[in-house]
Amino acid sequence: MKVAIVGASGAVGQEFMRVLDEQNFPVTELVLFGSERSAGRIFTFRGKDHVVKLLQHNDDFKDIDIAFVAMGAGPAKEYAQTITKHGCIMIDNSSAFRMDDDVPLVVPEVNGDDALNTPRNIIANPNCSTIIMVVALKPLDNISHIKNVQVATYQAASGAGLEAMYELALQTSEVAVGKEQLTVRHFQHELAYNVIPHIDIFQENDYTREEMKMVRETCKIMHSDIRVSATCVRVPVMRAHSEAVWIETERPITPDEARAALHLAPGVVVIDEPRDNRYPMPIDCTGKDPVYVGRIRIDTSSDNGLTFWVCGDQIKKGAALNAVQIGQYLLAHRKW
Repeated sequence: MKVAIVGASGAVGQEFMRVLDEQNFPVTELVLFGSERSAGRIFTFRGKDHVVKLLQHNDDFKDIDIAFVAMGAGPAKEYAQTITKHGCIMIDNSSAFRMDDDVPLVVPEVNGDDALNTPRNIIANPNCSTIIMVVALKPLDNISHIKNVQVATYQAASGAGLEAMYELALQTSEVAVGKEQLTVRHFQHELAYNVIPHIDIFQENDYTREEMKMVRETCKIMHSDIRVSATCVRVPVMRAHSEAVWIETERPITPDEARAALHLAPGVVVIDEPRDNRYPMPIDCTGKDPVYVGRIRIDTSSDNGLTFWVCGDQIKKGAALNAVQIGQYLLAHRKW
């Protein structure tokens, strides 16, 4: 496959290269694209140096099969026609196309077949927190339909980009030397030694856009009338997200049933031994592929309720790995 990475110098773009290599994705030729700021930079992939080309409105994508795109929503919309006009499949990590009816929104473990219907040659990669949650929801929904979900997220600095990760590290060092006024550029407030219950822009209903992404994307991915309420919180963790999840199902699901289903689910690892202090934590999930689930127990506030804890690497499964798995699904099921 001739593969492109658009936005190659960013955190997700760099992770695309690592994941493509780790997954042994059949890349016969790799082409890197970036903005004026990153054009000309050199990155090594499988022992060969690759120079980042300037992304332009031309025919550079004519012979490319799949483009993994890690840009903001605005540039993704601007360049979508350029990327796809010759048949290249654009797997887009931004929010630009996620809720478009003619663009599939895909988590392969949940709705992989949706990736096979691409009228615009675009497949959307969901929000990182949504991906991590629905991988755990799907095997439980297979037991009994999930009617309601409440989720509180504990989202890492990586979700705000590479510069935000640097800022958290800088703030932590500033605290260590006793600096009173910390450097704040990428967050609404200082993040070191703090939590911020505010991710993205507040909407008219007082939920943030991040929270409403989880509401809308979960329904689309699961093809469900599932009702979701989310509170999204930024925490001083570098790159793995955590989530506390409460679900209500049509019939009760016991913790043992849930554990058994999750043990068999693709992309899930169960760590649920609370008496031995074993449960998923972001420090253990960093750099790992699966979604980790633990603290599985009955919800004491609901007759048909279950609650559990989920962790996953935001840059990996929450972004680059999920996109590469979409590419793998296409290779396995689509005729090129």
